[in-house]
Amino acid sequence: MTASALRVAFAAAEVAPYAKVGGLADVAGSLPQALAAAGCEVAIYLPLHGTIDRGRWGIPDRAPERSVPYGESHVRVAYPSVEREGVRIVFVRNDRRIGRPLVYGAADDAKRYAFFCRAVQAALDEERPDVVHAHDWHAALLIPMITKRAATVFTIHNLAYQGKTSNEILPPVGLPRSRLAVEARGECNAMARAIARADIVSTVSRRYAQEILTPEFGEGLDGLLRERRRHVRGIVNGIDTSFFDPATDPHIAARYTPSDQTGKAACKAALQREGGLRVDSELPVLGVIGRLVEQKGVDLLTAVAPDLLEGGAQLVALGTGDPAYEERWRRLKERYPSRLFLTLGFDAALAQRIYAGCDLFLMPSRFEPCGLGQLIALRYGTIPVVRSVGGLVDTVRDLDADPRTGNGFAFTAYDRAAFAGALARALRTFRRGGEAWSVLRARAMREDHSWTASAKEYVELYRLARRRHAA
Repeated sequence: MTASALRVAFAAAEVAPYAKVGGLADVAGSLPQALAAAGCEVAIYLPLHGTIDRGRWGIPDRAPERSVPYGESHVRVAYPSVEREGVRIVFVRNDRRIGRPLVYGAADDAKRYAFFCRAVQAALDEERPDVVHAHDWHAALLIPMITKRAATVFTIHNLAYQGKTSNEILPPVGLPRSRLAVEARGECNAMARAIARADIVSTVSRRYAQEILTPEFGEGLDGLLRERRRHVRGIVNGIDTSFFDPATDPHIAARYTPSDQTGKAACKAALQREGGLRVDSELPVLGVIGRLVEQKGVDLLTAVAPDLLEGGAQLVALGTGDPAYEERWRRLKERYPSRLFLTLGFDAALAQRIYAGCDLFLMPSRFEPCGLGQLIALRYGTIPVVRSVGGLVDTVRDLDADPRTGNGFAFTAYDRAAFAGALARALRTFRRGGEAWSVLRARAMREDHSWTASAKEYVELYRLARRRHAA
């Protein structure tokens, strides 16, 4: 079977650039294009959220409709679509049952995403793809709905969010209430049901695929995952290297390349000025972008930040999350106004400027299915300091462990001392500077973290799913 013979249907709650909350949107918005370039025929099914600007993206008002069974009745659903880089984007529209002002956070999220799955199934019964690829709990119930013809792949982007809810949502969408062993009485665990039924269960890095089989990282589903061990695979995420490119990025102060890094110094000075920091090329600037939650190691970041700032480093932090940690970082800003540039919220253009203007990028994650921040940082020559978990293991190699191929700094134990030790090593290397630092940055920038290689692995995964399904 050639890639051109594969017709693949994606289903996801968020797809960049139309609707983006987290890394899921980046994957669902980039991988299909790489698959199309590899010869697959790809369609993405996405809820038509209230946040999506229909005029901006040219989403038509008139579109094919279907009558979707729901309980004892039928519901009219429209399927407007657009084409983007060889991929068909299908927006699943029902303003009453699916459309909401936000992608997540509505009281009836479980019910509306169950109906979204039912509406996608109605379309796929006619489209008849070779492979149905559902992402995270929001699209998980699509897996047990799929008819026998199509193979199924379910990707876990973050096992911590499983879509647990009442099993009362199941009968209206045509699924039985019958309980899995991991479900409590009266419960539906959407992710568990997909894991139990998919031909292939994939994760977004090789290491995370191993970690989720253990009690430490399995979030209560490690037993089920071990039962399906033969069907679990891991493929490292990629990034859109045409968008994340310091040689062409319109959001940064100056362009630069691995062979000509002079523009990076201009980006650093511009970021220092923007944040009210002292403009000094000799001072290390450390970046943090992401949710201020314990998964991302915010407790470790908060613990070491005062020592870093007292030691002469500058910090640039962009993110939002736990209100208690947000308040602690506000107090840090008040204490170190000329050393900490803090933005609570998210600003995509500012994120680009942080990746380009910092010397080091910090990701001390408690767990990390893949992580995109370290991949973008490497692309911009900003050296990552990470904990050795999940996708961070697959993408960041400690320089001190292997000076010839190292591209960052890593630590293992989840504690302040281990993180501080890795930071100390990174800062010593930065302060020595010279040719060695330029070589390290160039090595990081030249690495290929595009979707091209991962897309080839997904094509092989789809072929395996087809074989497993046929058997």
